[in-house]
Amino acid sequence: MATNPNVPQLRRRRFRAIPVRMLVPNIITLLALCAGLTAIRLTIEGRIELALGAIVFAAVLDGLDGRVARLIKGQSRFGAELDSLADFVNFGVTPALILYFWRLNEVSNVGWIAVLVFAISGGLRLARFNVAIDDPNKPAYAENFFTGVPAPAGALCVLLPIYLALLGAPAIPAIVIALYVLVIAFLMVSRLPVFSGKKIGSRVPREMVLPVIVFVILVVALLISYPWHVLSAGTLLFLCSLPVGWNSYREHERRAAEAAGVTPATAAEPPAPFTPQAPDATPQDNRPQRLN
Repeated sequence: MATNPNVPQLRRRRFRAIPVRMLVPNIITLLALCAGLTAIRLTIEGRIELALGAIVFAAVLDGLDGRVARLIKGQSRFGAELDSLADFVNFGVTPALILYFWRLNEVSNVGWIAVLVFAISGGLRLARFNVAIDDPNKPAYAENFFTGVPAPAGALCVLLPIYLALLGAPAIPAIVIALYVLVIAFLMVSRLPVFSGKKIGSRVPREMVLPVIVFVILVVALLISYPWHVLSAGTLLFLCSLPVGWNSYREHERRAAEAAGVTPATAAEPPAPFTPQAPDATPQDNRPQRLN
């Protein structure tokens, strides 16, 4: 068929090729999502221990995908949204279903309400985290703190009754477990400052490289050999550290408030470089008020 030369031809839309480094973090996130969904299947089949192992594996992958993305400069908006979706499934829905099929179904509607509140709290926690990323008024010291217990830590903490049961501890009443689940859900959506440790481990002194490697291997070996002991101790230590993180945040907040206050000593100091001057500060200075 002949084409009309007066009608402009539409060019085929070409999509820009995506670098491989942008795909690697998303693949790790999808592997974590597969682990979380597999944990649901294992729970339904009654293999609780393997289901808990899948949750721990998902938590490890969740900690890796962001660090790998920053390391290879593979961050993307798509990856951030995918990570939030995977976190909601892995650390909101999956732990709730594990607890319900394990013991909370014994208290019927009460148990279901408890796990429902926990799952919804996980979703709200992740939504608030995504919104807070773009907050321009966030102080610098707040970068090292989470607002509320993060979803992966909340998932590992809420499973503490199962760890204790696998260790042979006395049976905990289902109603007490339901109350414990509600407490963890409240901590996730609360405004409690929780130490994140994001700025720790970015650089390791040369003399500490080998000790750090040995320590990591030791922790992994203990987790494989004594998983319920390590998970129980880690959960209890994390819960005990919450007041410490709160005190540390308040101390940073107090120091920032003191630094922002005007005192006679600071008032006499010369202005910092590139600080705009008042119009009548120096009459003979005709430079513009803004340099940009």
